[in-house]
Amino acid sequence: MQNTPKSMRLQIALFGRTNVGKSSFLNLMAGQDIAITSSVPGTTTDVVEKPMEMIGVGPAVFLDTAGLDDKSVLGEERIKRTIKTLDRADIITLVCEAEVWTDAEEMILAEAKKLNRMTIVIINKIDLQAPTEEFINRIKNDYKVTVVCVDSSSLDNRDKYLNVFKQAVIANCPEDYLTPPPLLADLVPKHGLVVLLIPIDVQAPKGRIILPQVQAVRDCLDTDCACLIVKENDYVKTLEKLNVAPDLVVCDSQVVDFMVENTPENVQCTTFSIIFSRLKGDMATFDAGLKAIDTLQDGDKILIAETCTHHATCDDIGRVKIPRWLKRYTQKELSYDVCAGRDYPDNLRDYKLIIHCGSCMINRQETLSRIAKAVDVNVPITNYGMCISYCNKVYDRVVEPFKKSGALQ
Repeated sequence: MQNTPKSMRLQIALFGRTNVGKSSFLNLMAGQDIAITSSVPGTTTDVVEKPMEMIGVGPAVFLDTAGLDDKSVLGEERIKRTIKTLDRADIITLVCEAEVWTDAEEMILAEAKKLNRMTIVIINKIDLQAPTEEFINRIKNDYKVTVVCVDSSSLDNRDKYLNVFKQAVIANCPEDYLTPPPLLADLVPKHGLVVLLIPIDVQAPKGRIILPQVQAVRDCLDTDCACLIVKENDYVKTLEKLNVAPDLVVCDSQVVDFMVENTPENVQCTTFSIIFSRLKGDMATFDAGLKAIDTLQDGDKILIAETCTHHATCDDIGRVKIPRWLKRYTQKELSYDVCAGRDYPDNLRDYKLIIHCGSCMINRQETLSRIAKAVDVNVPITNYGMCISYCNKVYDRVVEPFKKSGALQ
């Protein structure tokens, strides 16, 4: 379970002013010294990530952030990074001290409410000062949050505090984490056959297949389906060998035109990126964003948003292939910017279209936050797989399985 990718873990972000004991609380929950603790303000300089298995909750990752009132030389930049962490948090954990409530706590709870994030307030250092019932009840009643009282220095009581916190996490777990959208389960019958068409090219990781493909294999097993994996050069011959037609074919978007051309009309087909558009994002919003492609004009700016930080190759899908396909389809000279990893820009209004990757490296909450930011400034946003299929004029075919299942109207 320690190898569970961070994008599939429950993300629990710790926020609070400097020296309220965020790092001490993280160390208590982990049962080990993960984060440096000190009475010197600003000890935590960047987000500290600690994956752990929480029995009863599952795989989680704690995100320990810099203090919200950091007054050091780099404090402004640290606080900016801290605020960005809100986008990826499934659960916001606000650490404070008894009888102390400032603008910093107000700001985090206001942001949590705006983002519709569940919040747990940790009143720390109760060994130094116990909170009054009035203080606890005011937080509960005014902000409708769960309150947990902790002494992070009391290692002897770790199990007690950990169990109380776990119960709070379970009570505040977002519904789409507990029951996320299906990957393939509603697209194929039980005991069906799924063919995964996986090219092995220069962008394929050595000795491995990429996370979306791994997850598709696992979902087939969980759905009691047979899974057949082939490369594109064996695809046609493999279909000829089958006694029954597959119930679904899923391919890498880069070979979507080849797959559609060689897949019988009675066989459903789609792409890995498109199935991830539903699992990690908002499929309907991505679908609506495609309309912007037909309105693009010379000089329009497009943002390519990829969430991994791979080394770009000479034929990179985001930097090279998508611009090539868009130019062929639109016959326009377009301008492109690329943001990688978590560097999602603030100037979204500058773009006529955002094309987002499949989000295999970030969680659903962060993807939805990115979509919401685009919607807020009226900038269309779509997904790699959808854009590629649309430009190759096979889009209707590859979204047909989702329309049949009712996932896309």
